[in-house]
Amino acid sequence: MSIKEHPPQHRASKEYELHVPVLLEATVDLLKPKVGERYLDLTAGYGGHADAFVAQTKNLSGATLVDRDENAIAELQRFKQQGAQLLHTDFLSAAEALIANGQTFDVIVVDLGVSSPQLDQSERGFSFMKNGPLDMRMDPGQTVSAATVVNTYSPSKLAEIIVRYGEEKPQFAKRIAAEICKRRSEKPLTTTSELAELVLHLHRGKWQRTHPATRTFQALRIEVNQELAQVEALLPLLPRLLHQNGRVGVISFHSLEDRLVKRFFKEQAEAGFEAELQLLNKKPLDGATYDVHNPRSRSAKLRGAVKK
Repeated sequence: MSIKEHPPQHRASKEYELHVPVLLEATVDLLKPKVGERYLDLTAGYGGHADAFVAQTKNLSGATLVDRDENAIAELQRFKQQGAQLLHTDFLSAAEALIANGQTFDVIVVDLGVSSPQLDQSERGFSFMKNGPLDMRMDPGQTVSAATVVNTYSPSKLAEIIVRYGEEKPQFAKRIAAEICKRRSEKPLTTTSELAELVLHLHRGKWQRTHPATRTFQALRIEVNQELAQVEALLPLLPRLLHQNGRVGVISFHSLEDRLVKRFFKEQAEAGFEAELQLLNKKPLDGATYDVHNPRSRSAKLRGAVKK
C-alpha cells in the first residue's frame, strides 16, 4: 500500500471529540515520555494518545502519526499543522517505510483496537448494535469488505475464519456458514442487522452477557483487515524502529492479538544476550484494573518493552 501524505480535509465531529483513548494514563506511566524525545504512534486514530505524549515530549516536529483510516487522518491534521509527520497507511507499511528511511524513535505506541468512532458510525459497519452496511474496512479504499467475505467465501472457508478469528465453536461455526450460504443464494447479505439476526436466530434468540454474533463479527473484521497477519509481521520490526533505551507499548483487545504480543515479548525475554528488548512489565496492565471508567478498556491489555 502506498503512503499518502495529503488526505482530504474533514470537519471534526462531536463523536471524534468525545473519543476516549484506552489505558491512557497507564501507557504514559509505563513508557515515561521525556522532553525532546521522538514519538511514533502507529495507530494514531483520533489523536488521544498522541495528545498526551506530545504534551510530554514537547517535540511535535519529531512525532510521526500513522493511520489507515482517512477519517482519522483528517482529524490528525492539527498535529501536521504544528510540524508532525502524518502517514496515511497501515501500520506495517508505515513501519517498513520508516525503517527504509532510517528513522528511529524514543517512544512507540501501537493500539490494536478499533477506534470508538469506527464502532459508533453505523455506516462503517463494524458493529451489530447499529444497522449499517456490511463493511468493516479500516481503510475504506480497499476492495474487500465484510460483504465480500460473507457473499463470496465458500462454506468451509467461512466456517474456518469464524473458528480461527472468532474463536467460535466449530459446530456452531459450520451452522452459521451454512445459513449464510443458504440466505445469500436467495439474496446477498448487505447489512449488519441481517447478519446479526441470522446468528441470533441460530442461537434460538437466547443470550445473556454476550450477543451470539460477537464472535462472527470479530472474525469478519479480522479477515477483512488482515489484522493478525499485520501484527505478526510488525512485531519483529519494532526493535529496528527504536533508539537505544527507546520504549514501545502495545495495547491488544482480544486473546488472539495478545497471544502474538505475549509470545514475541516472551521470546525476547528468554533470548539472553541476543535479546533486543527487555520487558517493562511481566504481566500486562489490563483495562479492567487500570482504566475502570472507560467501558471500552475492559478487555484491553498493555505490554511494554525497552530496547537494550
